[in-house]
Amino acid sequence: MPSLSIPTPVIVHHMAALDDSGAPPNSLAALQACLQDQAVFVEVDVTALAHDDYLLVHDDVLESETSGHGAVASCTVAQARELSIQWRGEITAHRVPLLSEVVDLFLHAPAPTRLQLDFKNVIPLPDDEPLQRLIRLIAPLGERVLVSSGADWQLRKLRKLAPWLHLGFDIMFYIDWEPNGKTRDPRAFPKQRGAYGYYDDHMLASARYWSIAEYLRDRCESFAGLVPDVSVFYVDHRLLAQSLTDGFNWAEALHERGIKLDAWTMDVTNPSAVQNARRLREAGVDLFTTNTPHALAQLLDIQKVLPSK
Repeated sequence: MPSLSIPTPVIVHHMAALDDSGAPPNSLAALQACLQDQAVFVEVDVTALAHDDYLLVHDDVLESETSGHGAVASCTVAQARELSIQWRGEITAHRVPLLSEVVDLFLHAPAPTRLQLDFKNVIPLPDDEPLQRLIRLIAPLGERVLVSSGADWQLRKLRKLAPWLHLGFDIMFYIDWEPNGKTRDPRAFPKQRGAYGYYDDHMLASARYWSIAEYLRDRCESFAGLVPDVSVFYVDHRLLAQSLTDGFNWAEALHERGIKLDAWTMDVTNPSAVQNARRLREAGVDLFTTNTPHALAQLLDIQKVLPSK
């Protein structure tokens, strides 16, 4: 699989965000606004329905983000077409999109905007049908689509089923960093803060054997081998910034392997993201995922350059 061919650095519109567009996340209205704005890269969440299609939702239960109730995996396409988006505690007039509708929207867009699908089915699937379904739905977009996930086991299956597909790996289940004193979600992986100051449940993090930079390099190398021909790594901006302080540059290490690096989620409304933004750009980060794309592009002086169609 060739490396992802995009002019970098580039802004990624998180959940089809467009600063203050007023459209709910993951909605068709939000996507249409991004396409009219000729965004370079747009990200949305997808979760498998009972059959035939995917729904643009983050969680595996309908009541979290829609007017429905029950498991997304038990919802049919006909039922999904009746769902409305729940946003900021209110049921909106926006219908929850199907992935097939999103693909059609991108195929008819005037600009060659790329689509990132954040694959939310992290629990191992009983069979490959949902993955085969995903591939069938997105195949018409070809090089313009990338599937990302923290579930490397799903990505390895996708690689076997679709050698042509661009894949992105979020390493959040394996390593993380948070400031001391911050309360961590007890459901989050990894569970333990290791000897090097990073959350990491691996044996190597149980005691200090190397310098912090050597430890981070080894972890980076091990993660790079988890997904064959991976195109992009997705990493929390706070971990990237702390790694630079500790003497390790993820972007440089990944570029040696032909892998691009995305820093998430970098909103200008977040003081720590603003503080890290320029530093990460100077370090060579390729993509910046954000809910404030225009404002972040202005802050980092990133010019919009669309790839050829």
